Amino acid sequence: MGKKFGVIGGSGFYDLPGVKEREKKEIITPFGSVEVSIGEIGDREIVFVPRHGKTHTIPPHLIPYRANIWAMKEIGVERILATSASGSLNENMKPGDFVIIDQFLDFTHDRDFTFFDSVGKVVHTDMTDPYCPEMRDVIRKVMEKEGVRFHFAGTYVAMNGPRYESRAEIKMLKILGGDIVGMTGVP
Repeated sequence: MGKKFGVIGGSGFYDLPGVKEREKKEIITPFGSVEVSIGEIGDREIVFVPRHGKTHTIPPHLIPYRANIWAMKEIGVERILATSASGSLNENMKPGDFVIIDQFLDFTHDRDFTFFDSVGKVVHTDMTDPYCPEMRDVIRKVMEKEGVRFHFAGTYVAMNGPRYESRAEIKMLKILGGDIVGMTGVP
């Protein structure tokens, strides 16, 4: 079996079509428990977590982000593709387009955003290029092959939610260079 690949599904993405599910497993982490679905596509093992829960019951500001990532790492996932529903700030990015983001602006607050939050060891995570260039290129090639409308670059703006943005906030986010806006793509 090939390397384990993780998928974190955003709004509207609660299971993986085409994946033969083998088992569900509860992973206990220092940040809470996470139920994962494990299956296969060909010889690739796929681990899936629906970010908002199987029935969309977890609001954006309460998602156990650290638990989800820890669980993936714990069971050996080496790469993760995370989907996220978003709204467009860029008139060239139409509803239904895919955006392979390369940058983000984080306006979230009161969320756990690091694994390094204790005294004793200071860690500064480099976010200059926050998304894996190899993964982005693989996704680009698949989108091109399948003839899917997509944009190879974009700045994702993360808002805290669960409310939507005001007109004034949307105007500000456009001025700051945001292309799409959502509530769960960061941290």
